[in-house]
Formats: sequence, structure tokens, C-alpha cells
Amino acid sequence: MTIKPLADRVVIKMTEAEETTKSGIILAGSAKEKPQVAEIVEVGPGGVVDGKEVKMFVQKGQKVLISKYSGTEVKVDGVEYTILRQDDILAVVE
Repeated sequence: MTIKPLADRVVIKMTEAEETTKSGIILAGSAKEKPQVAEIVEVGPGGVVDGKEVKMFVQKGQKVLISKYSGTEVKVDGVEYTILRQDDILAVVE
């Protein structure tokens, strides 16, 4: 099954959280922060949203920075994705 987002929505897959800190301390599962960097899996077509024309500025395959608790998490074929609006993306990571 594939996910095709509508309007200004984007489907992302979160990257894995760091297992160790920069100083070498190994983190337990409960101590890890929710990752904020994700890869874009699919992008909606844009269009008119709430009476305003929305142009999509992100592309499939880009890595992006999102807020910690934005979007809606879904599980498809055993893989976890997050669906959010383009406005919830804070920056593109290069």
C-alpha cells in the first residue's frame, strides 16, 4: 500500500535517534529524544488551501527539520510514517 498525501500535506519517515551522545554515553530507549530530522517520502500537489494558493517548496528525498510533536503518526505495512502540513516543516537540512 502507498500513501499519497492531499493538498499541502507531506509524508515523512523519521530518522533513527542517536544511540550514543557525543561524549560516548550510551542512551537507554526511554532516555532518547524524539528525532526531529526526517526524510520526505511523498509530497502532496499543493493547490488551494483555506482560500489561499499553496505552492509546494519541498521535494521527495529531502531531509527536513520538524517540530517535536507535529503531524499525525500512521503505520503502513509495518513502517511508521508521519503526515504533516508543509507549514509544520521548520527547515531543509543540507
